[in-house]
Amino acid sequence: MSAPPSSFSIQRIQRRPDFLAAQRGRTCARGAVVVQALERSGQEAARAGFTATRKIGGAVVRNRAKRRLREAARLLLPQFGRPGVDYVFIARGGTAGRDWPRLLDDMKTALISLAATPPSPPSPPTPTSAP
Repeated sequence: MSAPPSSFSIQRIQRRPDFLAAQRGRTCARGAVVVQALERSGQEAARAGFTATRKIGGAVVRNRAKRRLREAARLLLPQFGRPGVDYVFIARGGTAGRDWPRLLDDMKTALISLAATPPSPPSPPTPTSAP
């Protein structure tokens, strides 16, 4: 892999409201990872958050899965991520034990797919009918 551009910075998402906001963005599931992306206006840095539910295993398995996602994001976001976007990486059942090249390929194809699809406009509020 080539060295990341020096102008591309990645910050961490750590607050629950930011993780929940990313759910409103676009989602792409590939192999052992689900990636959610939400465009933010007026922001220069990309932000990344990592999560794993108890459904994929105990604390040791969840921590291993998140460590692997963090390293893959560190390698791939400078190439395939965009500034001003929040990315949430969600571990799936096979994340902790998946072959490293396959995990990188899963994340890379998800990031490329999210970059290729234009952001969807916010949905208009649904009118409530009066009795």
